[in-house]
Amino acid sequence: QVQLTESGGGLVQAGGSLRLSCAASVRIFSSYAMGWFRQAPGKEREFVAVVHWSGGNTYYADSVKGRFTISRDNAKNTVYLQMNSLKPEDTAIYYCAATNFYYGNGKGRYDYWGQGTQVTVSS
Repeated sequence: QVQLTESGGGLVQAGGSLRLSCAASVRIFSSYAMGWFRQAPGKEREFVAVVHWSGGNTYYADSVKGRFTISRDNAKNTVYLQMNSLKPEDTAIYYCAATNFYYGNGKGRYDYWGQGTQVTVSS
């Protein structure tokens, strides 16, 4: 059974930090690129960041570049999203996703999704 489980969301003031975690099934983790997406109320789900299965390459949306860092620990089957200098516009549900044979920002190319974790940034 493929499962992705996010944690670490919450309420934070603007300028603060949060670290999201996503625990993945052993079966998929080591060979899949892992991404983070987010969806704000009334908006489409958008790409945030992706990390290659090896952990050596990362790619970010322009809106988070320099503030967010994606990383993975294959030994723990976990991917992280460190979010610094948070802004109210970062408020959204954040989703972890896994993709095989792909590395990029196309949400339609991701095979598995978590249930999401809420991040709220107050001004």
